[in-house]
Amino acid sequence: MDFSGAYASDNLRFILEGFLVTLEVAFLSIVFSFILGTAAGVLRYTRIPAVSQATGLLVDIIRNLPLLLIIFSIKMVLPQLGVKLSVFWSAVAGLSLFEGAMVAEIVRSGLKSIDRGQIEAARSSGLSYLQTLWHILLPQGLRRMSPPMVSQFISLLKDTSLAVIISLPELMHNVQIVGGHNFNYVIPALILAALLYFGINYTLSIVARRLEARAL
Repeated sequence: MDFSGAYASDNLRFILEGFLVTLEVAFLSIVFSFILGTAAGVLRYTRIPAVSQATGLLVDIIRNLPLLLIIFSIKMVLPQLGVKLSVFWSAVAGLSLFEGAMVAEIVRSGLKSIDRGQIEAARSSGLSYLQTLWHILLPQGLRRMSPPMVSQFISLLKDTSLAVIISLPELMHNVQIVGGHNFNYVIPALILAALLYFGINYTLSIVARRLEARAL
């Protein structure tokens, strides 16, 4: 093992550049998956049979597909349909789609956990179904959903490493390149990657625990 060589300024900068790409992809995917997941979760919760069932079927299909397959398909299949995305946006799209399906289940479960009496009270006070959903259910549900949602986003951050299949220059991709230059760099580069992943994920896990404590 050659720590001094592996952590030379050029290698270190290259690895950190990959980590920055990882964070960028994770951040955008979190935003988009939250929007998609919340919308899908609300639609699954609604009493409109056709909409709820169609959304549920789509969510179940996506949830039961390997994330690796989704990312690879977006990069390789969409261009055949005339939709061309860069490697970066292919990774974001794949992660957002998959994690959005996971978030949808969290949102649906959070909404179902609200006592039915609150819904009946809101409706009897003159609020419409949409007003009840927006002003009563979602604010309470989101508080309860926060801990599992943060945990899901931790998984999303780790799953960004799967985008290496489409050569996204993220953390693990760049670690592989550094290790490929010199076999003695492999373990030091992997140790650094592990520390970077641990640092950000441990921070998020602390946030999740605090949110869970507040929700109790």
